[in-house]
Amino acid sequence: MVSSASPEVVVIGAGPAGLSAAAILAEYGHKVIVVDRDRFPRYRVGESLIPFTYHSLERLGLIPKMRASAFQKKYSVSFVQPDGRQSAPFYFHTRYDRNTIAQTWQVLRSDFDQMLVDHARERGVEVLEELTVTRLLKEDDRVTGIEVKDKDGHLREIHAAITLDASGKESFASVRLGWRERDPFLNKVAVWTYYKGSQRGTGDDEGATTIAFVPEKGWFWHIPQHNDMVSVGIVAEGKYLTRDGVRDLKDIFDREVTRNAWIKERLSSGTQTGPFHVTSEYSHHSRHCACTGLLLVGDAFAFLDPVFSSGVMLALKSGVLGAEAVHEALVANDLSASRFEAYGATLREGIENMRKLVYAFYHHDFSFKDVVMKYPELAGELTDCLSGDVNRDFSALWEKIREFAPIPDSLPYGVPAPAAA
Repeated sequence: MVSSASPEVVVIGAGPAGLSAAAILAEYGHKVIVVDRDRFPRYRVGESLIPFTYHSLERLGLIPKMRASAFQKKYSVSFVQPDGRQSAPFYFHTRYDRNTIAQTWQVLRSDFDQMLVDHARERGVEVLEELTVTRLLKEDDRVTGIEVKDKDGHLREIHAAITLDASGKESFASVRLGWRERDPFLNKVAVWTYYKGSQRGTGDDEGATTIAFVPEKGWFWHIPQHNDMVSVGIVAEGKYLTRDGVRDLKDIFDREVTRNAWIKERLSSGTQTGPFHVTSEYSHHSRHCACTGLLLVGDAFAFLDPVFSSGVMLALKSGVLGAEAVHEALVANDLSASRFEAYGATLREGIENMRKLVYAFYHHDFSFKDVVMKYPELAGELTDCLSGDVNRDFSALWEKIREFAPIPDSLPYGVPAPAAA
């Protein structure tokens, strides 16, 4: 039973998924508490937004704040071969409206997430920092809230009608409930850092995302940010990056820079700034989206390899969809897992469409150029999926891409957990 002083909703994690869900639920008049183990502003990677992030930002009412921000505007993406040959930039405005979907941003996540925190608080959300979630509170098969520990070690229980797990890649609930599954193939390692004063484009090309290839299907991201900073990282199989016994992150990064002429030239005039970072085992999924009293959103539900910068888009999308589903459930006074079947199916459809493109990308013989050269009529569908318009029927696209690379079957995940799970 939830006391009158308890929130209706408690959210684990103050990232894009959790804060977007919290803001919308508070907008509907629900009492919401968000807990996060860090103090803001805090560092996160995942800095490039793709075009269809626009709809979630619009639903949240954040477009005016984004346009007024210092974030680097992003109008295009391009690809670079190891020898430095660069594709023509794909400008989003060739397919989408220049004043809405076609203009997105490269963000500094500490600033972007702080914007989301401030926005949620303006809507009435209580955001509690420096609290570590220690366990889920349960009565039989129902989640009734969370136990948290403050920085002094004191424990506190927060009871709520429903708990949203937005804990990111940590996947707090999914791990503890035994739902988390690694992707069968997408387990890459990323090493990244930041440069100040390195080369970038001009005009509409200044904020372009560039994917620069290295051998063995590895790739660099090159993401220009504001204040003359660039985020740059290498993603590849761990055994490739650590070949010949190289383990030091700087040594790994510096060696890979020499394997792409464009990256080497771009960074030659800049100064490496700050530490080197590493993360591994990129892609994972939760078998279930919900149980009674619990819903998973964002990376806690699923996380894909970042090659197409889908992370923040999917996080915000899940937060918005999850908030609408939770609001309806609260109004109906029915928080059973089965209420979230449509939510889980919608998210999985989008994730699976993007996942198919990621699998194709990593196949050794695959090239988007080859697909479009043979089937130019599919260029639009390919662009739409890469841009985040992922909840559509792309069966014709997958049929043709199978001529160039294997396409995985959809994973049977995302359904609500049965009552005894």
